[in-house]
Amino acid sequence: MSEKNQEMENIVSLAKRRGFIYNGSDVYGGLSGTWDYGPLGVALKRNIMDLWWKTFVEDREDMYGVDAAILMNQKVWQASGHVDTFVDPLCEDTVNHRRFRTDHILKDNGVNPDGMSMEQMDVTIAEHGIKSPDGNPLSKSRTFNMMFETLIGPAEEKPTVSFMEHGSIKIEMGANTYIADGTGEIRAGARGINPATSYLRPETAQGIFTNFKNVVDSFYPDLPFGIAQQGKAFRNEISPRDFVFRSREFEQMEIEYFVHPDKWQESFDSLLADIKSFLGSLGLPADKIHELEVPEEDRAHYSKRTIDIEYDFPIGKEELLGLAYRTDFDLMNIQNNSGKSMEYTIKGTNDRFVPHVIEPSFGVERALMAVMSAAYTEDEVNGEKRIVMKFPEHLAPVKYCVSPLLKNKPELVEKAREVYQMLKKKHGNVMWDDNGNIGKRYRRQDEIGTPYCVVIDFDTLEDGTVTIRDRDTTEQKRVNIIDIEK
Repeated sequence: MSEKNQEMENIVSLAKRRGFIYNGSDVYGGLSGTWDYGPLGVALKRNIMDLWWKTFVEDREDMYGVDAAILMNQKVWQASGHVDTFVDPLCEDTVNHRRFRTDHILKDNGVNPDGMSMEQMDVTIAEHGIKSPDGNPLSKSRTFNMMFETLIGPAEEKPTVSFMEHGSIKIEMGANTYIADGTGEIRAGARGINPATSYLRPETAQGIFTNFKNVVDSFYPDLPFGIAQQGKAFRNEISPRDFVFRSREFEQMEIEYFVHPDKWQESFDSLLADIKSFLGSLGLPADKIHELEVPEEDRAHYSKRTIDIEYDFPIGKEELLGLAYRTDFDLMNIQNNSGKSMEYTIKGTNDRFVPHVIEPSFGVERALMAVMSAAYTEDEVNGEKRIVMKFPEHLAPVKYCVSPLLKNKPELVEKAREVYQMLKKKHGNVMWDDNGNIGKRYRRQDEIGTPYCVVIDFDTLEDGTVTIRDRDTTEQKRVNIIDIEK
């Protein structure tokens, strides 16, 4: 096993052992691509999301927050192109019928699939004699739409599908009949015609775009301005893998920043600088962060410029977030499909236009995985190996741990509880630990990344001082209770 793979396994093991992240539905054998966050994982995730919100929304005058519904009118996803084009290449083991993403198969076999069409991937697999992970031949690739479908309203009213001349499709539902042009195969676009069909959103961005006009009408902000959202998104990944890096349910933090068409570059550069500063506040080493200027042939069709920020994860160099100049693609789609104007008028002028958009898109789980991998450290203390999560203090899920030196001494426990309540009232993220000896308590707190351990002993009862032990240096010092936070 490679050193990086071992590090990833160590992080996954620690995450479960110490209550950061568990396998989803674990008691029933799990569900692939889903993860449950334990008490410490929830706290770490919330700290990352709160820092992002403070950095990009609360501390700025040009940002507005929204929280759009997860379920949206199917027309949103038809207009955005997701119904027809939100697809991954899928191939199948011809013996056991296990399914895989074709580009992942190539990457796992040392072939870079970037820029390849689906047909080129199939040719490459054939030329290199690449087999499935189980050693069997692979089928030709086909497209697989990653959106989760669901039905709105009573499920009893099922559509009846029949085929007509020239490959058209007739869908009958109750008293309604819908006709769709097609090739004889029911595709994602045809399914979307069912008026009861909705989708679990595959991204949070469209909820922002559909609220653009609402925010303008309510606040009429000056350009440039942004709308930000955090929330769940869902993708039916063919082969979720690499811990929380690629899963079927995840959270996003996205901004759509609306600009004058002639002034996008200035805002693009400014947001890129802000992103770099934010990554520094996450405690990510600068030498592990890389900018990839995505070439035209690899960019999304709506993008005029995209920079992917990559990070050296234990699984390799992978995308952490993206910054894309989306032009007016999304707002024009809404205008053309809804019949409602998405134009913005510069105050005091007749200058009307559909704004262009710059999108910084962050994945919460990828940020959390980067933070955990950056924090994971193995070192020695007095010749003894220890594992320590060196989280930045403002991200640590527990900031202080308070302990009585001896738990069978009521006077120490009572004083320790006073200190605990004092710190908890101010910070919230404070832990009580009186289990085992002090050395074992320190090791537990090191593994969950607690910056400071506070120990109440008999001297505390005499002079009001406590011992504070620093996580990173392991140094201990005596301070007055009122000076713990200094």
